[in-house]
Amino acid sequence: MDYRLGTPDDLDEVVSLVEGAKRLMSAQGINQWDDIYPCREDFESDIKKSNLYVVLQEEKIAAVYVISEECDEEYKNGKWEYEKPCIIHRLCVSPDFQHRGIGNAVLAGIEAQLLEMGYKSVRLDVFTQNPFALRLYQKNGYQERGHADWRKGRFLLMEKRL
Repeated sequence: MDYRLGTPDDLDEVVSLVEGAKRLMSAQGINQWDDIYPCREDFESDIKKSNLYVVLQEEKIAAVYVISEECDEEYKNGKWEYEKPCIIHRLCVSPDFQHRGIGNAVLAGIEAQLLEMGYKSVRLDVFTQNPFALRLYQKNGYQERGHADWRKGRFLLMEKRL
């Protein structure tokens, strides 16, 4: 798999990938993402800020993610243990590439990237009604540090030392 910064030329494919993931999650009863979030404008902004990454497999975008130090105010609810964090946002594996271990591989790749960038820990939030995402993060050593209640429901705040 190849990792690189997303570009404006990737935008249509990124949005299509995420829309497909939204449809699949909805069919699975996971009402985490919708027409309001995440939307095209979110990804346009991520690309402009140079913090959206794409993961290529078989010459297609297999996954996307955002890494930044920005987080919502609700992250103050976390009982964080580690310093120098980076936050993962909008990690999404294309439905075309799911159930192949891509999520685990991408997460390991993100963690290696963050270490190279000098970060000491990683934080994220995960929807409590998304069993696939919960399992991914728990299996990879992320620890619950609190919760946030947003428009769609409760999200766990999670952290891992790199």
